[in-house]
Amino acid sequence: MEVRPSTIPAPSHSPPGGRGSRGRFTFRRPPFAAHLGADVPASLVVFLVALPLSLGIAAASGAPVMAGLIAAAVGGIVAGSLGGSPLQVSGPAAGLTVVVAGLVQEFGWQVTCAITAAAGAVQLLLGISRVGRAALAVSPVVVKAMLAGIGVTIILQQVHVLLGSRPAGSALENLAALPAAITNLELHAALLGLAVVAILLCWKFLPATVRRVPGPLAAVAAGTALAVAFAPGVERISLDGSIFDAIALPQLPDSNWRAFAFAILTMALIASIESLLSAVAVDKMQTGPRTNLNRELIGQGTANIVSGSLGGLPVTGVIVRSATNVEAGAASRTSAVLHGVWVLAFSALFAGLIQLIPLAVLAGLLVVIGARLIKVADIRTSLRTGDLTIYAVTLICVVFLNLLEGVMIGLALAAASVLWRVLRAPIQAHRPAAPPSPWRVTIAGSCSFFALPKLNGVLQSVPAGADVVVELNADYVDRSFREALLAWQLQHQAAGGTVNLEEHGNTVFRDAAHQAPRREEATELPLPPRKEPLLQGVNKYHRRFAHQVRPLVHDLTEGQNPDSLFVGCIDSRVNPNLITSSGPGDLLTLRNIGNVVCGNGQDASTDSALSFAVNGLGVQSVAICGHSNCGAMKALLAEAGGEDNSSLGPAFGQWLDHARPSYTELLAGHPVGRQAAAAGYARVDQLAMVNVAVQLAKLQDHPVTGPALVEGKVQATGLFYDIATAQVLQITATGIRNLDPAGGSGLRINALAER
Repeated sequence: MEVRPSTIPAPSHSPPGGRGSRGRFTFRRPPFAAHLGADVPASLVVFLVALPLSLGIAAASGAPVMAGLIAAAVGGIVAGSLGGSPLQVSGPAAGLTVVVAGLVQEFGWQVTCAITAAAGAVQLLLGISRVGRAALAVSPVVVKAMLAGIGVTIILQQVHVLLGSRPAGSALENLAALPAAITNLELHAALLGLAVVAILLCWKFLPATVRRVPGPLAAVAAGTALAVAFAPGVERISLDGSIFDAIALPQLPDSNWRAFAFAILTMALIASIESLLSAVAVDKMQTGPRTNLNRELIGQGTANIVSGSLGGLPVTGVIVRSATNVEAGAASRTSAVLHGVWVLAFSALFAGLIQLIPLAVLAGLLVVIGARLIKVADIRTSLRTGDLTIYAVTLICVVFLNLLEGVMIGLALAAASVLWRVLRAPIQAHRPAAPPSPWRVTIAGSCSFFALPKLNGVLQSVPAGADVVVELNADYVDRSFREALLAWQLQHQAAGGTVNLEEHGNTVFRDAAHQAPRREEATELPLPPRKEPLLQGVNKYHRRFAHQVRPLVHDLTEGQNPDSLFVGCIDSRVNPNLITSSGPGDLLTLRNIGNVVCGNGQDASTDSALSFAVNGLGVQSVAICGHSNCGAMKALLAEAGGEDNSSLGPAFGQWLDHARPSYTELLAGHPVGRQAAAAGYARVDQLAMVNVAVQLAKLQDHPVTGPALVEGKVQATGLFYDIATAQVLQITATGIRNLDPAGGSGLRINALAER
């Protein structure tokens, strides 16, 4: 650990009061005051937005109007102080309007307050239990459909208020009564409500200086002024005193405890989900500290306990106020707390102004709020992603049943959709294109007992006695699926047909017989070692990979532009593209026995390849790659030991002349050889590594690569592929470097032990 000099001044021994030897003291501002310059203006903006929204939500919920302001004050002060989101603003939310309205109608207001307080206790327990992140395991399409359903319900309810009539208890009743409300509309109320709607819709088109005033505040103020001037008889908000006079203690129900408990869980679940989703959305709007979701649940739960105990509406994190808070430049949670203080002060001192607001004005505000919860972009997204059915069913159930049932049905439908998509295995039988070709059966995805009906149906469509290739590209295979496929294989072969099973997925087919099935990690190596004739491998290439390669080579049809020349051994175990993670057009390869670089004029093939690569194609690097257990290096050691290599022919012996200097360097104690011996490599691998270093030196003396290396146009790299561990080492003129980021020393030890 690095120890840095402390920047904290040493404590003085001055007497209490902070005086030092010179009578000076240091004043530190408390944390809440650190960002007051940004938080105070932001809190005022949020207060101006929250005030009309809180009144409108209370009116729509069938609760006392002051209950909305109590919830706004408590949400700002309590949830803002204790919550885990630094910039989220809490208060009464439109998302719970339908729930609260139903509870007020069923239980009465004071019992609803008890439900709010009890739901807060449940939220508190959820936060203490640290399940905040688990609460986010809700399909986004269900949440968006829930909000849209709430929006539709609010619109159906508030349109009646806007037209001057009374809303009914359910969305279906409101929809059925809409023609009568239109026929018997109260003109002044309708005009006031429509004026508010028009102001809110046009607000974004006004000059920026005008838009500094929040649109909801301006619309409510304008609508109230019009009512005072031209429609004094319209129905207005009625209050019984100030916010302190509206405090109502909660009350338990006399009966129906089952419905009471169900209501508590419903409110706790919806309030928690809405608050957490809002907090996550706020995190995406700003780059400061992230939300502590468990602490946010604790803050929201505490706020609901306080709000319910004082006679306020349920409290949640509200995305409208939170977004306003961020856009207004808030820097800390102080802004949310101050906004609650302003709501409390206004409600206590200016309650008379609130009673001037017509109900139709608030109805116009809520109609716009409800319409904004229905987002066309969400519908388009659900259509593109195949979730439109989930969206539509959830929305309809929220509107015509209730919020909790709608959400639960939506979640169940979303879960069923996931199961269908995940467990469904695409299985198809393909007729042969030409008579000699076999039938193809392609199987992909999760191969479990859910897929057995489709598997049997497809396999039965294959004619008896036909030659069949089964291509299994699965990420999950259970025992029942394996047994069904093997049983069909035996039956088909007994009828005179042949079945060739090819595995291309992440799972191992035979593992399903003796261990619990599991989903394996994806692999980027689709080709196992080929154990089939060459032309059969070409056939598999056309069936399995040609369509994947085609886009990669599309731009290479007119020419190539490789960045490296790879000089490797002809050994079949060395795959240059595999160990360098390169694709078509990346590597120019030169392969010969022993991966050697011949001197100038000694081999036309080597000279022409180097010239074509460096001068013709302008490659940036030349790599020399040796490998373990090299046959050429074995021949050199055998020759030095007196063994006869004449059976390989005179040409082979002449070619080894290009590698014999490497054996001389090994005997002379080349540093690469010494390091290889110290690392535990066998004599043949020590020679192979020294051989790479020697070939690198030859590149410097070659008339083609030498000048390019000196000028820096080309870089030379030495590599060694250890077949036993599948590791690649870097070889330099003086040593060995392990390129495996995981180290891998243990792999080498285990491989040596197995040998």
